[in-house]
Amino acid sequence: MNKTNSKIGVLLVNLGTPDSPKTGDVRRYLREFLMDKRVVDYPLIPRWMLVNLIIAPFRAPKSAKEYRKLWEDRGSPLKFYGEDVRDLLQESLNDEYIVKLAMRYQSPSIQQGLDELQKANVRHIICIPLFPQYASATSGSVIDKVMEIVKTWQIIPSVNFVSHFPDHPLFIEAHVERAREQLDKQEFEHVLFSYHGIPVSQIEKGSQDNYCKVGDCCNSFHKKNQFCYRAQCFQTSRVLAEKLNIPPEKYTVSFQSRLGPVPWIRPYTDEVLEELAEKGIKKVLAFSPAFVADCLETTLEVGDEYKEDFLEAGGEVWQLVESLNDHPKWIACLKDLVLQNTADGRNTQLVSSQPEVELPDSSKVAPSIN
Repeated sequence: MNKTNSKIGVLLVNLGTPDSPKTGDVRRYLREFLMDKRVVDYPLIPRWMLVNLIIAPFRAPKSAKEYRKLWEDRGSPLKFYGEDVRDLLQESLNDEYIVKLAMRYQSPSIQQGLDELQKANVRHIICIPLFPQYASATSGSVIDKVMEIVKTWQIIPSVNFVSHFPDHPLFIEAHVERAREQLDKQEFEHVLFSYHGIPVSQIEKGSQDNYCKVGDCCNSFHKKNQFCYRAQCFQTSRVLAEKLNIPPEKYTVSFQSRLGPVPWIRPYTDEVLEELAEKGIKKVLAFSPAFVADCLETTLEVGDEYKEDFLEAGGEVWQLVESLNDHPKWIACLKDLVLQNTADGRNTQLVSSQPEVELPDSSKVAPSIN
């Protein structure tokens, strides 16, 4: 323990969720979310007009209906699982730490979480955006907001950010155990790893030395593409597939939830599932490894909407692997990330826990496995 007896603050930050499934609260959430310049990369005035005059007014009632399907007695799963994770992580750490949960949009806010850590006079802050794969619109936005707030403090403690952890061994093990809950029940012909999509332009803007081509360059993971969201998604999928003994031809990486007319990273999940059905594949196990808690994009989009589409296209079984939520290995992963960043204020995490290798392009749809 430090001689001053001051503590270390841990700030866990997820994307956010409306305060309720009422249309007004959903509209408020959408406005805050989509007005973030890292989410909708338009100049301020066009962005304001698009969000406030088109998207929020027309999308809020539909989204509110979807949130009502998701809502439980404790509220939004993304929020109450976040609270559970916060409490479990606090229990797993010693009294030297103070763990707070925040949301990038809505409540509890990042401002609130940082205010509480400032009042506690912490000597060090470890911020962990709860997004395994780095993207400007997620981890980048969280880091941006934290720095915007902390830079106004008169006294600024040391601050560490865990920007990404796509192949952390405990993160992978937690997903493997979740998958085995389904694999022990039945056999599947194909595995689909579906991640939230982002515009191609965001990949290109973040490319080092123009390396990222949004194609075969994602077949290996190294320093030049360590912050490429698509490359990280492929890395997560490769390591998961290896741990589950799934050969490259039996799994596909795809991207969901695209919005607007601009190109988003491919392949698109809705198109892939139709192609799988056309190939005669009947039983699919689906993952959502970009999300660590149940939310609209996992439970309803991948779990329900894509299941319906797959069955209509001729498939027979579509099973979603449960999100990490409060899995013990997920708590252990977060604890390890905290401890890695505690000793001297440096992030000791490696870019990848796996050697750099060139692998077949698993984005291509595999033939039926019978």
